[in-house]
Amino acid sequence: MRLAGNVALITGAASGIGLATCRLFGEQGATVIATDVDEFPGSPEQVPPVEFHRLDVSLDADWRRVCQSIWSTHQRLDVLVNNAGMTGSRTLRRPQDPEHFDPDEWRKVHATNLDGVALGCKYAIRLMKRRKRGSIINISSRYASIGHGALPAYAASKAAVTNLTKSVAIYCARRGYQIRCNSVHPGPIETPLWDAALRGSQDRTDTFATLGREIPLGRMGTPRDVANAVLYLACDESAFVTGAELVVDGGLLAQGASIAEF
Repeated sequence: MRLAGNVALITGAASGIGLATCRLFGEQGATVIATDVDEFPGSPEQVPPVEFHRLDVSLDADWRRVCQSIWSTHQRLDVLVNNAGMTGSRTLRRPQDPEHFDPDEWRKVHATNLDGVALGCKYAIRLMKRRKRGSIINISSRYASIGHGALPAYAASKAAVTNLTKSVAIYCARRGYQIRCNSVHPGPIETPLWDAALRGSQDRTDTFATLGREIPLGRMGTPRDVANAVLYLACDESAFVTGAELVVDGGLLAQGASIAEF
């Protein structure tokens, strides 16, 4: 029970990495505060114990409301996982590459991926510093380190999240808050983020198989793979780790080559 007694807030908790993290944190004894713009599919029996709050991470007022509720109910926040994110709308008729992107779509991606993380850090710091402890984990991406010709807004937002993470880590450390802040960088993970690009189960199966052959470890990652990395950064085993980038990509960045874009 590595998180026994901890209160953990997880954004983007309705599916994928967020849902897997909720389940793992619940198994490890945390009180889980699950948030999303979509309805949470779980139940206290699946993820014990869990609360659900609707939260649009891009809205300051939503963060203020949720954090006030957490403090009123629990008088503490020990872990924040800034997981909510979007790749961009691949369903638009026009492409979103650097030559053709839609400015509104660019701002929408950054409002969720970057502004949402910044607001989460802002309000988490205010709660965590009252108890002089806490861990903030920001979900970035391998595309924080390499480009993506089809989704420049996504890649740019994740690169910014990585630098924001380091800035938050230094800010909190220099003030003696004992709040750590680290980023996790997933590679290709089997999550619903692929749904907008992949149509049909056969297309999904073939694409995942192709991607898996290009990954050094020979397979796509699972949400649980990422959740395990998040758990390490959330608990006291990583007490001397802050401002770090934890890559969970099966060795893709290590081999120094990108796989095909989808």
